Amino acid sequence: MFHFHRRTRLNIYEKSMVELLNEDITLKILVVGRSGVGKSSLAARYVDNDFQEGSITTIGIDYKTKFINIDGYNVKLQIWDTGGAEAFRTITRNYYRSTQGAILVYDVTNRKSFEDLAVWFEEIENNRTGYVAKMIVGNKIDVGEKQISREEAYKFAKRHDALFIETSAKTSYGVSFAFEELVQKIIMNQDIMKTHPNVSNQTIKLETRTVKKSKMRAACKPC
Repeated sequence: MFHFHRRTRLNIYEKSMVELLNEDITLKILVVGRSGVGKSSLAARYVDNDFQEGSITTIGIDYKTKFINIDGYNVKLQIWDTGGAEAFRTITRNYYRSTQGAILVYDVTNRKSFEDLAVWFEEIENNRTGYVAKMIVGNKIDVGEKQISREEAYKFAKRHDALFIETSAKTSYGVSFAFEELVQKIIMNQDIMKTHPNVSNQTIKLETRTVKKSKMRAACKPC
């Protein structure tokens, strides 16, 4: 398990603190990866707390919305579940341009799905218009014998400046953490917040706020 405690300072644009903390921030999250890794199941578990046995192929793009509160920020999450088949790649590329975060999913029992993550990282780099926070998710830890060790996935995530966690959409293990830790990383990133419509027109003077982070199963030193 990867975890640590840390305190960090979050830069935000000068604005009435009451206004900022009560204001909705809309963030766009893409869920990408090879077909069959459980992208739709992860989204359904997180948004609806629902899980359906069997694999249903996403045709193009599916969309879900969830409202959460992270570190005092009211966040509207737009979760875009993308079809993993090659035929949908052209459609998916159009959605990278205004994305603040991406969840890259692989099946821990399928090495090819892990190797394919390199393709998705390349897609993000080639099509993004700004910084995109990334979370690698090794799904289906409840299914069977793993073909990718946690240590290997952690090292891969670290090389790509991404967070990392293993999950089970079936049991819900790690699912909420995967989405909400990514949101926290987005909020903490000044470059993303500069371009957000709710703060982009505010004055440039910054103030600081201390945020206490919870336990992280991320791309950090394993214990």
